[in-house]
This record gives sequence, C-alpha cells and structure tokens, in this order.
Amino acid sequence: MSSYDNAGKLVLRLALGLLLLLHGLSKLANGIGPISGMVAAHGWPAFVAYGVYIGEVIAPILLILGIFTRVAGVLVAANMLVAITLAHQAQLFSLTGTGGWALELQGMYLFGAIAVALLGAGRYSLGGAGGRYN
Repeated sequence: MSSYDNAGKLVLRLALGLLLLLHGLSKLANGIGPISGMVAAHGWPAFVAYGVYIGEVIAPILLILGIFTRVAGVLVAANMLVAITLAHQAQLFSLTGTGGWALELQGMYLFGAIAVALLGAGRYSLGGAGGRYN
C-alpha cells in the first residue's frame, strides 16, 4: 500500500467526519425536537431520536481521530439510512432541476461512510493502520 492510499483514507475520514460533525453540533446546540417528531410520526420508540448524537457527534469524532474507524463508518451509514427513511423517503427517486439526485448530500455521506468502513483508517490515524477496528 502506498502512502498515497493512506493520505486518501485520511482525506476521506476528515471530510466525512468534519462535515457530518457540523450537523451534530447544530443538534447539540438546538436540540433534536424535529427529529423526535419524525420518529414519533413513524411510530418508532422515542429513544431512537437520540441515536443522532451517536451518528452525528460520536462517530464523526472517531472518524476524525482515526480510532474505531470501521465501527464509526458503520454507525454513520446506519445514521444516514435512518435519516433517509425519516426525512427524505419521498425524494429517494427524485432528481433536481439540474438533473442531480435529490439526495446527493445524503448519498455522499452514506456511501462515504461505507467506503470508510471497508477501507479502515489507514496509517495516519491514532489507531494506526494495524489497529483492530481500523
């Protein structure tokens, strides 16, 4: 594996982690009321709404640091599947006016997280390339 592979993993982890963490910080500052409403509207248990803190705060921090990276990737992917189900299901097969998928952002988060879960953290991480969950 070349150092470019490790650098690419670092860029992917940092981009996904930092961009998603901004969403999580907003929820920490403003609460999860809207998410709780969507969860209730779907008949899901209320505690499910608190999972957003795991998927948008804890997992992104793990991605940024490069520890438990594969687990964090799975958590982010699961978070995005729930977000698509709760908030974006009607847009799943829609295109924008310019021809792009209506869920481009959510799709990039979802598939980026799957890529991180498959690739691991790489050498430039606190867990190291040989870490059990990296």
